[in-house]
Formats: sequence, C-alpha cells, structure tokens
Amino acid sequence: MERVKNFACVCALGFAGLAMLGGSSIGVAQSTASSVSPGPNDAQIEVDVTKALDSKRFKDVKSSVQNGVVTLTGTVELYSAKMDADDRAHHRKNVKGVENLIEVAGPEVDDVTLRNKLAEKLAYDRVGYGTTAFNAFTIGVEKGVVTLGGTAYGPTDKDSALSLVENYQGVKDVIDNVEVAPVSPMDDRIRLAEARSIYGFPQLNKYAIDPAKPIRITVVNGNVTLSGVVDSQSDKDVANIRANGVPGVFKVVNNLEVVGGEAEKSDK
Repeated sequence: MERVKNFACVCALGFAGLAMLGGSSIGVAQSTASSVSPGPNDAQIEVDVTKALDSKRFKDVKSSVQNGVVTLTGTVELYSAKMDADDRAHHRKNVKGVENLIEVAGPEVDDVTLRNKLAEKLAYDRVGYGTTAFNAFTIGVEKGVVTLGGTAYGPTDKDSALSLVENYQGVKDVIDNVEVAPVSPMDDRIRLAEARSIYGFPQLNKYAIDPAKPIRITVVNGNVTLSGVVDSQSDKDVANIRANGVPGVFKVVNNLEVVGGEAEKSDK
C-alpha cells in the first residue's frame, strides 16, 4: 500500500513538472508571437494618431504602431514640430510609448551664425516683464544641436527661452540644461536691491538702456553672479563693488567680460 502511495506521489510530481514545463513553453511561444503580431488596439491607435497629426506641419510625417508603441518617421521644418508630433502621439488612448525618428529638415545654418542669432533673440526675450536682467542663459551649438544652459528667474522665463530656440529655423535638436532659480523672498529682495545698486549708479546706468546689453544678475540662495559684457575694466570693477555692497549677499562671483580687449587681472 505504501508503494502505491509513493508511486502516486511520483506520478503527481511528474505530471506537475510536465504541466509547468508545458506552461513555460506555451508562455515563450505566446511571447514570441506577440512580439511580431499586432496588438488588439493597434489599428485604432493608428487611426487616432493619423488624425492627431492631420496638419500642414506634419504633412511629411508617417506613423506606424506595433503593440501600442508608435513609431514616427519623416521630416518636419522645425524642431518644435517634431516635439509637438511626439506629444500628440503620446496623448492618444492606449499608446504605450513613442519612438520619435522624425528628422528636422529646414535650412542648414552654420553653427556660429546660428549661435549669434539665437543669442540676439534671447537677449530681447521677455522684455517688459521685469525679469530680463535676472535671466542668464548660455548657448552652445554643434552641427545644429543647441545646448541651452544657465539660470532662469522662473519657469515661465525658461519655457519662453526654450520655445524661442525650438521654433528657430536651423535648429536640429535642443538639449535643455537650464536651471530655474528657487523661489525665495530673500533672493527677490536681493535681486531688486542689486538692480538698483548697479543700474542706479551713474557710471553703469547705460547698461539698463539696451535690453540686449544688460549686466545679468543671477541670485541663488543669497549668492550673486554677474554676467554679460561691459565696455571697460573700470565698469566691471565698479559693478563688483556695487554688488558686494548690497546687504544680505553671501558671495559675489563676477563673470562680466570686458569687450574690445583682455580684462586686467584683479582679485575680487
């Protein structure tokens, strides 16, 4: 009787093992099949994405769907159109992901020219909103790929700068390295005090006239950074003195550049 029980146990284990192996094999087969066959929602996703991209901006863009993943191909004139197509596809129902292979066509602009044009545009961005002097952006361009860095006064200023770059012809891609200064009533007080101290001084008042040529004042946690271009070493030194004279400032980093020649070396 004991042998019968043991035999039954062995058989049960054997059948269980076979069932597990069988289940595993079926699972692999199903997985393999699902990787090559369309998902149940692919056809409808294709229709939805096509409808979402029904615009002149995307006339040369094609889409395909495999298991809920949308692949976008083709060309657009502006980088912003590439990102817009990506965003529209992502927001369709049942979309699991988007592979954006769209290329930015448009005109070819050499890197130096593109950088100078973007710098000029950014210099006048947000003029009239009172934050121009508190935004300090850096621009790098390599083969049409723009790297935007520096510090923005707030999220709106950052978004505005990125939008300007993304909508400029010749830009093939954008790398966003812009930091947003943290919200701080103390820093806001220092910013205003710095602006009054620097721009209100007769020798430096000229830098408040042209938005494209201001002394940029970045304040983060009580630390002040001056950037931009000034006409003389004397202007740079005076700006440094005025900035250090504002109460509550922990440290001043003077990155002002002197135009028309090498700045005199001095310890600040």
